[in-house]
Amino acid sequence: MTLRALVIGCGNMGASHARAYHANPGYELVGLVARSARRRAPLAAELGGVAEYDDVATAIAETKPDVVAVNSYPDTHVEYAKLALEAGAHVFCEKPLAETVEQAQELVDLATAKDRKLVVGYILRVHPVWQDFIVRARQLGKPLVMRMNLNQQSDGEMWDLHRNLMTTMSPIVDCGVHYVDVMCQMTQAQPTRVYAMGARLSDDLPDGMYNYGNLQVHFDDGSVGWYEAGWGPMMSETAFFVKDVVGPLGSVSIADSASGSDDIGGHTQTNSMIVHHAELVDNRFAREDEIISSEGEPDHQALCDAEQQFLLEAITEDRDLTDHMRDAVNSLRIVLAADQSVRTGQVIPLD
Repeated sequence: MTLRALVIGCGNMGASHARAYHANPGYELVGLVARSARRRAPLAAELGGVAEYDDVATAIAETKPDVVAVNSYPDTHVEYAKLALEAGAHVFCEKPLAETVEQAQELVDLATAKDRKLVVGYILRVHPVWQDFIVRARQLGKPLVMRMNLNQQSDGEMWDLHRNLMTTMSPIVDCGVHYVDVMCQMTQAQPTRVYAMGARLSDDLPDGMYNYGNLQVHFDDGSVGWYEAGWGPMMSETAFFVKDVVGPLGSVSIADSASGSDDIGGHTQTNSMIVHHAELVDNRFAREDEIISSEGEPDHQALCDAEQQFLLEAITEDRDLTDHMRDAVNSLRIVLAADQSVRTGQVIPLD
């Protein structure tokens, strides 16, 4: 059976997911939705003249999709995902799933009640190098110290995009869900509390918003994680890509990709992994570091293809996505608590 797919949002992620549906024989791309014809028309032409819409409800009513991919701004995710689920469609929703934990749980409950699949776009979950990174981190013993960041220097259209995102969400929320989700997979432990700090580095931001933040999350096994994110023309290109985990038995790190911080595709590129062993013999390291090449790793489009294949198999094989949805809500809960910590100056308990 071929599943009819409707894509909402034709920006970077929406375009990539539309191409994924177009290339996958398990899907038929039946429509693109975007407010701006400037974005959707060239993509529609590229993909063979697929139908274009500027209204989500109309698009759902006319195309009768089996799958709806929500790739619009985060403040529209809940509205559009609800429309799709109520119409009987399965949903792929880019992260973060919602603006509040309550809204996210409401979507999970609705998908469960409707017996529809709900997949959240945590792209690192389908990246083989990141999957290996998590496995190797689990072999370092406990507790773990996890250090990660993704600072993005931006101008032009990218700075416009970042400012639009910051009408509703700070960088540590929008990007942080990815890396906090990775930390939870590494520790397989319960987060207990989070503390965060932020700074407003530009007057060209929505009122009350900050464009730099860092959080520290504690887990019940003694592990600790640090995540940092900043957006804007003032951000440094030094140490913008840190992915490093330390445990009693050593450390594992993803080496910096060669691309700059404004390269969206480069955010998932890994270059190589460095595995360090802490074992000493006669007070000297017993083993040299291992350098594991990432040659042949999937690019950004291939990862989007993999996400849509995951959704296809979840639907056709009726896979249980309870854990997937629970994890999406949990990581959102942590980063929203971090945002609360920035605004209140308080440590926020999570248990």
